[in-house]
Amino acid sequence: MAHPKEEKTLIIIKPDAIQRGLLGEIVGRFERKGLKLVGMKMIQLEDALLEAHYAHIADKPFFAGIKSFMKASPVVVIALSGINAVSATRLLVGPTKGYEADAGSIRGDLSISGQSNVVHASDSVENGQIEVARFFNKDEIFDYEKTNFAYTYAEHVF
Repeated sequence: MAHPKEEKTLIIIKPDAIQRGLLGEIVGRFERKGLKLVGMKMIQLEDALLEAHYAHIADKPFFAGIKSFMKASPVVVIALSGINAVSATRLLVGPTKGYEADAGSIRGDLSISGQSNVVHASDSVENGQIEVARFFNKDEIFDYEKTNFAYTYAEHVF
């Protein structure tokens, strides 16, 4: 069962990562950090979903390019859960522009671009909730006890 302090966050493994065969490495990094995988599926993004997800930049001149890029191949959407899941994933992912991301972060190790930056990660707890609900139906999110939880989050649990 979910711990009361757990947050949910959305990760999108973008077309460039899918085409480059990076899915397993990226998912593994989140799992090794101690985050719980509570939903995962491969989808082909459609205009309506992209326009809702990127509503904050839909009026920008570069949005058409982002939309085209995000539709170039299927993506994998992942819902992760954990205590401080949003800040933990943002740290793992690194800044938007891969060339500015520190070595050791996903973008720092696996990208050098601003657009082809391999992943999207929710940027706040509120957006994590909104984005998970946008990409997953309730029956696609799993609530289960992860046996390593007490060891991963010891100071938060006891």
